[in-house]
Amino acid sequence: VQLQAFGGGLVQTGESLTLSCLASVRSLSNYNVGWFRQAPGQEREFVAHVSYSGGSTNYADSVKGRFTVSRDNAKNTAYLQMNSLKPEDTGIYYCAAALVGWASEGQYDYWGQGTLVTVSS
Repeated sequence: VQLQAFGGGLVQTGESLTLSCLASVRSLSNYNVGWFRQAPGQEREFVAHVSYSGGSTNYADSVKGRFTVSRDNAKNTAYLQMNSLKPEDTGIYYCAAALVGWASEGQYDYWGQGTLVTVSS
């Protein structure tokens, strides 16, 4: 499975951005999809997860109420809708696919290349 994350860019504080994660194969529907981010000089951290069916989601406390994760299995695509963006949301955002589990990086089998989100103050 190859994943491609795109949709990043430069936005101002308070604006919105939607990231997409496109899978190369139809079998993405078998995988949980997670979004992670890595800020400059920091370790990569969990942002959000959506289960293989889309019926279950989880979020980091720092993005709850502002970010929404979803997926469209018919399009082999997962999304991360980011609202009310803050400068501390700046980083490279990665999508990943896990056959089992979702909470830790080690559970993910495939990773996209990342897309840069920059939020200016």
